[in-house]
Amino acid sequence: MSRVCELTAKGRQVGNNVSHANNKTKRTFLPNLQNVTLISDALGRSVRLRVSMNGLRSVEHVGGLDNWLLKTSDDLLSPRAAKLKKEIKKQATAAAA
Repeated sequence: MSRVCELTAKGRQVGNNVSHANNKTKRTFLPNLQNVTLISDALGRSVRLRVSMNGLRSVEHVGGLDNWLLKTSDDLLSPRAAKLKKEIKKQATAAAA
């Protein structure tokens, strides 16, 4: 399983361990990914996603999963999240009509 957030596309970063003697060795910085269940108000069901904690804070700040997905561009989302966004848009247009 890839270590990438499904909402924010935050992935691993590469850097150096620097010792006291200033020796440098490669290391990776991994995002804090958690499996969370988010509730979609438009769909009326819960959705399990692998999300970074930074992404989860952003979702809560914006006002929920539906608002976050509608605000975010499709290229930043995972295929599962993009499909979910499409379902939410469809549900919103059906409710408006």
